[in-house]
Amino acid sequence: MTLNAGTLAAALGPRPLRFFPATDSTNDDAAAWLRAGAPAGAVVIADEQRAGRGRLGRVWHTPPGVALAVSLILRPPPAALHRVSMLGGLAVAELCEGLGLPGVGIKYPNDVQLNGRKVCGVLPEAHWQDDRLIGVVLGMGVNVRVPFTPDLAQTAVNLEDAAQRPLEQAALIAALLARLDAWSHRLLSEELFQAWQRRLTTIGQTVSIEGVQGVAIGVEADGALLVQTAAGRVERIIAGDVILL
Repeated sequence: MTLNAGTLAAALGPRPLRFFPATDSTNDDAAAWLRAGAPAGAVVIADEQRAGRGRLGRVWHTPPGVALAVSLILRPPPAALHRVSMLGGLAVAELCEGLGLPGVGIKYPNDVQLNGRKVCGVLPEAHWQDDRLIGVVLGMGVNVRVPFTPDLAQTAVNLEDAAQRPLEQAALIAALLARLDAWSHRLLSEELFQAWQRRLTTIGQTVSIEGVQGVAIGVEADGALLVQTAAGRVERIIAGDVILL
C-alpha cells in the first residue's frame, strides 16, 4: 500500500502529523515545527528524503517507497537529554523483535542491526533557545526494501528481506511510534537503560572510538562507553563512531 497522508492517518489516529511525499530532511521539517510550538509526540514522515542526515554530517537520499523516514518531536527535561538516543535505538530494536526478526542488536550508541548488518540509523538533535532546551527531534531511518548497491548489501539489510514477507510502511510506523510512546514517558527509568544495555552488541568487542582503542567493557547510565585499553586504563567515551577491530 502506498504511503500517503490517508494511510498514515488511518494507522496513527489523531496524533499531530505532517506528511511529505518528498522533502529534503524530516529532521529539519520537525525542527521548524518544534520551534513553531509543535506538541510532544508530533511526528514528521516522508516517503522520499532527498538529503537525509546521519551522524558526523553524512547525507543520503532515500527513494520513495523503500524506507521509513520518521522524525518525532519530544520535549524532555534537560536531565533526560542523554536518554533520547537510547530511546530511538531501543524502539527500533523492539519493532524488529515484534516482527520476529533474528539477530536483533544495537551497535553503540544507536545503530540497530540484524545479525550484524545495519537496518536503521538514529539521529537525535537537541534545539535550544539561549540556554533553554526547547525540545529534541528524534530522527529514524529504517530500511524496508532499499535497493542497495553491492557494497552496501554487505553491511546493510532490509526489514522485508529479514522477514521474508511484504511489509506495509504505515503499519511499521504505527508499531514504531507505539514503542516510542511506551518509553518516552520513562526516559530516566532504570528499565529503559537496562533494556537498551541488554541489546548492545558492542560490549566485549575490541573497538576504536575517538582515537581510543581497547575492549568495550560496559556502559554507564548517561550512555558513556567504557573502553579498557591494552595498558589497562579505562577510558570513558561520551560519543563517537565505533569501529570494530
